[in-house]
Amino acid sequence: MSGIAVTLKKHRGLSIGLLAWLVGIVFFLPIAWMALTSFHSEADAATNPPSFAASLTLDGYREFFGAGGGASPWPALINSAVASLVSTALVLLLALPAAYALSIRRVKKWTDVLFFFLSTKMLPVVAGLLPIYLFAKNTGMLDNIWFLVILYTSMNLPIAVWMMQSFLAEVPVAVIEAAQIDGARLPTVLARVVAPIALPGIAATALICFIFSWNELLFARVLTGVVAETAPVFLTGFITSQGLFLAKVCAASLVVSLPVLAAGFAAQDKLVQGLSLGAVK
Repeated sequence: MSGIAVTLKKHRGLSIGLLAWLVGIVFFLPIAWMALTSFHSEADAATNPPSFAASLTLDGYREFFGAGGGASPWPALINSAVASLVSTALVLLLALPAAYALSIRRVKKWTDVLFFFLSTKMLPVVAGLLPIYLFAKNTGMLDNIWFLVILYTSMNLPIAVWMMQSFLAEVPVAVIEAAQIDGARLPTVLARVVAPIALPGIAATALICFIFSWNELLFARVLTGVVAETAPVFLTGFITSQGLFLAKVCAASLVVSLPVLAAGFAAQDKLVQGLSLGAVK
């Protein structure tokens, strides 16, 4: 019976592995198809059924970077980088002490505070669009990248506090108390004791906030124009009444996706550790 059980266990593990590979391939196929289409000409990209043996070209990338006399994507890419990086840094600076107060030195009714943070994410984004637009208009902040920074910081702060609270809950209190006995103040404790221990969780939180900020389209579309235009807004300009330039859109989408993919690849170890931190008690 033991031999049969081992055999069944091996077959079950093999089946799960094959299923995981199948699901991974299904999710990867659209990305691979987008990358392949980006190297085709517009005529080959528009064929139906698609041509796998079509000649490859870099025309889509040349058009995206303005070689054909179009608008340059660099201002939009720089705006997205500024809004995403600065807002993520601000979120981490604000979320770390807040999570410390909710996990290690818990305030009264800390569970209610966490629920309040989570409840702010339940509001439909469209419901807050008009008030925010009117506020930006009346304060002269329309088409201003720093207004997007403030907006993205406020949007990502609740989820960051929620995530980091669970990560900081795993920090040993004895280590913090030892640092306080040695005379360390709260900023020193957060920077030199809590942050290094919870670094995987902080990296996971930073990556999630960066992705949310980089991909945000609705507010950027409504609140920006020419000066503060972000990369997702720039992409929507390729869809015109004259048609959809498929190869150019695929090239642009791949370029815009590269920072997120690069950040995820660079932080994959910290991301896995951070997302699994606290899963096993």
